[in-house]
Amino acid sequence: MEQHHKKVILASGSPRRKELMGGLDVAFTIDTENNFVEEYDSSVPHEEIPVLMAQGKSHGFHRNLEDDEILVTADTMVLLDNYALGKPHSREDAIGMLRKMSGKTHKVITAVTIRDNSREETFTDETLVTFKELSDEEINFYIDRYKPFDKAGAYGVQEWIGYVAITKLEGSFYNVMGFPTHKVYESLRRFF
Repeated sequence: MEQHHKKVILASGSPRRKELMGGLDVAFTIDTENNFVEEYDSSVPHEEIPVLMAQGKSHGFHRNLEDDEILVTADTMVLLDNYALGKPHSREDAIGMLRKMSGKTHKVITAVTIRDNSREETFTDETLVTFKELSDEEINFYIDRYKPFDKAGAYGVQEWIGYVAITKLEGSFYNVMGFPTHKVYESLRRFF
């Protein structure tokens, strides 16, 4: 994709987002310095939280953008039975999340905000993911081996658990990884 001398900044420390942005064949740098505090009012509908977080991260960026820069921020949330599952705070928390998702379908929502000095776009993508019934042995193996503490919902679709547990996926696989690449690509084309 021709970038027309625009510099893309990915404001995310996620190794998955870095990998997926790289897969779009777009030159970019990473800058995670940010003043945004990831908090929201409990009255906010769950589906709107990723949008608030992606926009907050964008506007909390630590400096003003240069005229030739495009900033990309994102946030991913896992929803199960109207409960938002963020990143687990402990091993026990991760076990609890995976037990809750066992044998059920959950929704993964990612919001992305892309902006430069003249405009801003925020969009979301949703994917439905169905897990088979997971044994405690499988859950413990996955958590001890893969340590998914930096992942919403305590799992990575691209890891062992994705291979053995996901029985159905409706929507973008890459959205479940935290970055809906097809939509990011289309949005960046408009900015270039």
